[in-house]
Amino acid sequence: MNLSRLIAKCNVISIKGDAEVEVKSITSDSRQVQPGALFIAVEGICTDGHSYIGKAIEQEAAVVVYDKPVIEEYFSRVTYVQVENSAIALALIASEWYGNPSERLQLVGVTGTNGKTTVASLLYGMFRHLGFRAGLLSTVCNYVNDEKYPTTHTTLDPITLNSFLRKMVDAGCTHAFMEVSSHAIHQKRVHGLHFAGGIFTNLTQDHLDYHKNMLEYRNVKKSFFDSLPSEAFALTNIDDKNGQVMVQNTKAKIYTYSVKNMADFKARIFEKHFEGTDIEIDGKHLTVQFVGVFNVYNLLAVYGASRLLGLGEEDVLKTLSVLKPVAGRFQTLHSPKGFTAIVDYAHTPDAITNVLNAIHEVLDRKGSVITVVGCGGNRDKTKRPIMAREAVKLSDKVIFTSDNPRFEEPEDILNDMLAGLSEEEKADTLTIVDRREAIKTACALAKKGDVVLIAGKGHEDYQEVKGVKHHFDDREEVEKIFKP
Repeated sequence: MNLSRLIAKCNVISIKGDAEVEVKSITSDSRQVQPGALFIAVEGICTDGHSYIGKAIEQEAAVVVYDKPVIEEYFSRVTYVQVENSAIALALIASEWYGNPSERLQLVGVTGTNGKTTVASLLYGMFRHLGFRAGLLSTVCNYVNDEKYPTTHTTLDPITLNSFLRKMVDAGCTHAFMEVSSHAIHQKRVHGLHFAGGIFTNLTQDHLDYHKNMLEYRNVKKSFFDSLPSEAFALTNIDDKNGQVMVQNTKAKIYTYSVKNMADFKARIFEKHFEGTDIEIDGKHLTVQFVGVFNVYNLLAVYGASRLLGLGEEDVLKTLSVLKPVAGRFQTLHSPKGFTAIVDYAHTPDAITNVLNAIHEVLDRKGSVITVVGCGGNRDKTKRPIMAREAVKLSDKVIFTSDNPRFEEPEDILNDMLAGLSEEEKADTLTIVDRREAIKTACALAKKGDVVLIAGKGHEDYQEVKGVKHHFDDREEVEKIFKP
């Protein structure tokens, strides 16, 4: 593709060399540079692409795009393009390279602390169930119609992201649903994409290892709605204290959903049990296969977005009643001993509170709750004592254990969690570093009618220790214990 076409939407400061050169490939990873490639130098969290410009040129890159004036020697065979912001240029160039695929799809982005995976996945499930060709980009898995692709990040880098959207267009997809993380918004990974709608789920503490404070975290999320076009919809959870803030400067048409207040899309809850919940949405009764108030909010978001995308009320309600929970999200397993195990991805204070409250709503004091929980290494340390306190407050017994320690020592993470407890509370908990043993112990302690919550990893089938991923699946571990 011609360079001038690729950079047409970029804010270019200067060009040295042939602006009409033909580009054979694009990359922001110097290791992937092939002869004739366009290499974009982007400053990342751990490394700065500007340090690898020399390597990219050695590997015969035809074009170098950069935003820092660091180049000391110019080679006549290379075209140098200095832009105002490399991260933005990367997103725009990637979109142009793949033919701006987001403009040929009804693309909906879901952002918030909790619920992104469930809402995006259920929207994809809704449209597939009703016969639409659709794609999904999520934490759990990526789909192009029924073709499954593994995933590594909540929101992909711009080149991979646009390549997936292109695959969807080529496969005849009309709709695409994606999780939009705060990291992705901040790093401009979704810049330049054309969204038909945006959904806000909620905002609670998370990622303070990356964002300076909650205000910055909120404002990054808000910037996603600020950038939506006027023809898009912005669907917000009006019961969350940040629900109105998210959409106060958006150009998109604002819609609301609520369980507690007047809203465009409203739900009421009737009966709760471990197999599902009896609810009412916009005055229509239905039974759904989801547990907990937090899931009612997720379903409301799915209902509202589906209606805003043109689906009929009856079709949406019927489909909601047959959709199943996403892997590792309040996944229920029943023991031959008569107790229930629940595997859930809850890895924030708010998420652990929501899941435990949902369990208590169903149990209604007819059994005990035993919680197995840990915190990830090299992530927001400030939430560790808070998560510990919430788990202890809402459980009859808590076992603290490893999550993904990454490059931290598991014992250090557990000590950070225990620091949030009083001496009396500490005496009432167990600490078992080995996650497998922690799960076994919890199941051994459980009696008929009890619930064992295994929180933090959900769908993940690995445990990351010192940079190595070892196979480990909470659900598999429970099933092994339940086998006769």
